[in-house]
Amino acid sequence: MLVTGGGRGIGAATARLAAKRGYRVCVNYRADERSARELAEQIGHNAIAVQGDVAIEADVLRLFETVDEKMGHLDVLVNNAGIVDRSSRVENLSAERIQRMLAVNVTGSFLCAREAVKRMSTRHGGKGGAIVNVSSMAAKLGGAGDYVDYAASKGAIDTLTIGLAKEVGAEGIRVNGVRPGVIRTEIHATSGDPGRVERIAAATPLQRGGDAEEVARAILWLASAEASYITGALLDVSGGR
Repeated sequence: MLVTGGGRGIGAATARLAAKRGYRVCVNYRADERSARELAEQIGHNAIAVQGDVAIEADVLRLFETVDEKMGHLDVLVNNAGIVDRSSRVENLSAERIQRMLAVNVTGSFLCAREAVKRMSTRHGGKGGAIVNVSSMAAKLGGAGDYVDYAASKGAIDTLTIGLAKEVGAEGIRVNGVRPGVIRTEIHATSGDPGRVERIAAATPLQRGGDAEEVARAILWLASAEASYITGALLDVSGGR
């Protein structure tokens, strides 16, 4: 299993759980080498940490070539790498921010999916596999007043999930997505709102925020044989919000 953006948060929780369930795991990271390598060391000999910015094609190619060389056949891609930014109304967004948001969240996911398909598809001599894209409930809710650009990028991930599932279903690849809601990870501090979970979690039907491990369990289920007849699905992990 390759987990992009796997050093922290949902990605790290997914890598840990995958290793417990018998996967060899590649933990991809862009800048936080320490967190990724510590995680790989904690997991043990079944994990490696590989640097790469998914928004850069050359990095993506090197990442997948490293997986080929060190881990062999790729069974699962978890397209988790993504960024958010400070809360902002649309009229205050810079072109640079929008371009970076789309480059990482959208282009990065497409590039990784492309390379995974080349390796998994029976059309290319592969044995099949699963892709799980990490979207967000923001894709449904819109992110008004906070990050419409982030929400729009995750809306693109939803469409990628549906379209790619239809494109490669007959080639042995299942493609699904998870849409986390208010989850306790570092991403809220990045957006300048570290108290976001506690502030709005009570508005969910379950009246609490979620943990990264709860999202990881959904990802591992979609990747597993237990979800063998599921593709093109978007699973909300949001406490009902």
